[in-house]
Amino acid sequence: MTRIEIIPAEESHLPAIFSIYNDAILHGTATFDTEAKSDLEIVQWWKKHNQKYCVFVAMRGGELQGWASLSQWSDKQAYNDSAELSVYILPSCQGQNIGQMLMTKVLEQGKAEGVHTIISRITQGNDISIHIHKKFGFEMVGVLKEVGRKFGRLLDVTMMQKIL
Repeated sequence: MTRIEIIPAEESHLPAIFSIYNDAILHGTATFDTEAKSDLEIVQWWKKHNQKYCVFVAMRGGELQGWASLSQWSDKQAYNDSAELSVYILPSCQGQNIGQMLMTKVLEQGKAEGVHTIISRITQGNDISIHIHKKFGFEMVGVLKEVGRKFGRLLDVTMMQKIL
């Protein structure tokens, strides 16, 4: 099997990044977005990322297998050293430690760029994600009960946090 390479995302990766994300929107509960993202929304998302709020991709044999990002937690200045972690893996590539490889890289980059706190929102039923976050030193800081409705169900969200 070809080796997985974790590299900074480039604009040319956006179609594959959002193919994975749009699939998660339409078929899963990992995100509470309910409609696929348009090209304009994709470009707007990309423009909000930089060295500090980074995006990395996992590549194998020239094919994008997954991605992870740190995004600004809030537009209020006092939150500038906090970021939200997102990790999405191609369904056929899940269970191959790609998410952990991506998390390692974005956490290292965030710390190097002065991010102090990483926050993750994990939808109920995603026990694997909670387990992986704990493995990386994230702590559960609360559960928001029935805050999102997707596919006709009200879902809880577990809030996890890591101070770097």
